[in-house]
Amino acid sequence: MANTNLTVDQITNHALMVLHQKLNFIGSINRQYDDSYKNSGAKNGDSIRIKLPNQFTVRSGKTLNVQDVTQSSVTLQVATQKGVDMNFSMKELTQDITLFSENYIEPAMSVLAANIESDAMSMYKDVSQEVSDVGATASLALILKMNKELTNSLVPYGQRCLNLDPTANVDLISALSGFYNPSGNIDKQYKEGLVANQFAGFKEVYENTLWPIHTTGTDDGTGDYLVNMAAGVTEGATTVTVDTGAGTWKKGDIFYFDGINSVHPETKVSTGVPKRFVITADAGASATSLSFSPAIYAAGAKQNVVSLPANNVALYKREIDGSTAIGNAADYRVCMGYHKDAFAFATADLEKPEGVHFAARKVLDGISMRIVRAYDINNDNMPCRIDVLYGYKTIREGLACRGGFN
Repeated sequence: MANTNLTVDQITNHALMVLHQKLNFIGSINRQYDDSYKNSGAKNGDSIRIKLPNQFTVRSGKTLNVQDVTQSSVTLQVATQKGVDMNFSMKELTQDITLFSENYIEPAMSVLAANIESDAMSMYKDVSQEVSDVGATASLALILKMNKELTNSLVPYGQRCLNLDPTANVDLISALSGFYNPSGNIDKQYKEGLVANQFAGFKEVYENTLWPIHTTGTDDGTGDYLVNMAAGVTEGATTVTVDTGAGTWKKGDIFYFDGINSVHPETKVSTGVPKRFVITADAGASATSLSFSPAIYAAGAKQNVVSLPANNVALYKREIDGSTAIGNAADYRVCMGYHKDAFAFATADLEKPEGVHFAARKVLDGISMRIVRAYDINNDNMPCRIDVLYGYKTIREGLACRGGFN
């Protein structure tokens, strides 16, 4: 039987399928595909808007108190283009798709997936909720506390994902070996070496080698930085003027204002627990201003604290139980519990050029990929490029909780 050349559609479909399978974090979050660029092709920096849920307050009594509804949204830029480039000949196009995949698609998609996933995982720095036990291994108690934080944030029970650093996975399997587990869970733990799904309140459990190690700034976390604002921190603020501190701050560091507790998302009653905020930009030693998220509100539908911090209130970096300061360039591993709508990943269609040997663009489950192959007359080669144009953004950080451990 005569050989039949693989088509560009076969190669593109298979490459996209392999890429999709290797993205377990991106595959478990909100994926936005914008088809408005399918004719002209998107350019680096093009953007899409993602609507956020409306928030309301509740009145007491029978008197009507109409409130304005303002639809809020966030803008997500598709500003990163990454790809893999290679050469393959006409002879190699006669291979069976399985063999071609082993030689070309699998290794190319593995490295592309790792780089895209690593980029997206940097969104952990946007999350202000964290249960940390720096200096200790991951434990069942750590995971249960993460789940508790998600419950306090009203994250739906059936839509919670847990994504673990491999070290956390090993720690948990070891810790659970003496506990009762359904037979199916035990089977998975011992055959696959993975904590089973439907675990500790999480519907889906993943393992990913790409979770980073977070290195904090050198601030010792003991409250040496003080609010330096005569009128105190203002409503809706995302920056605070500070004084007296000497250490540095890193994006992703988590802190709280002394004595400023969080409130229940719906009733606005104090939880009795300090409200956490996350640093959104690095700050040097003896910083005079710190940027943070989320915005702080002490009233209205967006209220998230009992009261606003006054002048001279201290900023603390401590573990969730408040007993241990986190600072002095501490290194700790990160894992994440989240609802898919905490984060968004978006792709857009790149332009499909004409006058080349072959070109194709395909979309699978919100991920758009383009493959282009042309003849290089100068070097007598047939170069091929595989590209994805994408962006990512934390859209509802309150639907996620970090776990910190060593």
